[in-house]
Amino acid sequence: MNDVSVSAFAYAFAAAACGGLRTTVRGVDVTMRASGALWVESEQALVVADLHLEKGSSYAARGQMLPPYDTRETLRRLAAEVAATTPRVVVLLGDTFHDRKAEGRLAADDAARLRTLAEGRTLVWVVGNHDADGPQALPGETADELSLAGLVLRHEPQAGPQAGELAGHLHPAAKVKAPRGTIRRRCFVTDGERAILPAFGAYAGGLNVRDAAFAGMFVRPPLAGALGPQKVRAIGWRQLTED
Repeated sequence: MNDVSVSAFAYAFAAAACGGLRTTVRGVDVTMRASGALWVESEQALVVADLHLEKGSSYAARGQMLPPYDTRETLRRLAAEVAATTPRVVVLLGDTFHDRKAEGRLAADDAARLRTLAEGRTLVWVVGNHDADGPQALPGETADELSLAGLVLRHEPQAGPQAGELAGHLHPAAKVKAPRGTIRRRCFVTDGERAILPAFGAYAGGLNVRDAAFAGMFVRPPLAGALGPQKVRAIGWRQLTED
């Protein structure tokens, strides 16, 4: 995948030392990290969306057998991000659990990992459509939406342009044609006014940003921050293709 020229956009991007991309959303400095987490510098806040914990066990209950390690892997990656950034605030941006009974299916050590997230910092559970009740026995604050540094954080993006919104729910993914074949990656998508975060969960899927679900959300052609193993690549709208 090729980097795009920042001159093609009305807002600036720069590479971050962590391999991410630094930009602004409604004037607020943020970094799109290669893990799929968003770092809000002024608030020392780490934001992740759509962990879908216990998706594997949910599928197993319906007879679709998946390796039951998605929660462990997702929380391992999240713990690594917390260790790397030492945030003051961790925001779980909805659909943290795959369903309303998922918390009860957590292994004891996975529940302990979630409790550790709240130690010495603020942990906020923004509720989503999969986990509208929020956590029942785990620490942290529960909210329908959250105001942070002038931004509004909610699970499901609202229709039409929404200045200052950070959301998840849609699991954005970027697809591009490369010389050696087609590449599809989870991605951030932003026009500098709002941003939609990729799904962080190990078993969460991705919806192509060219899908009609994204139509009308951006005031200008957005940029996709496609996730690589160690780097976020900036992909211009004209380089993106449909599935």
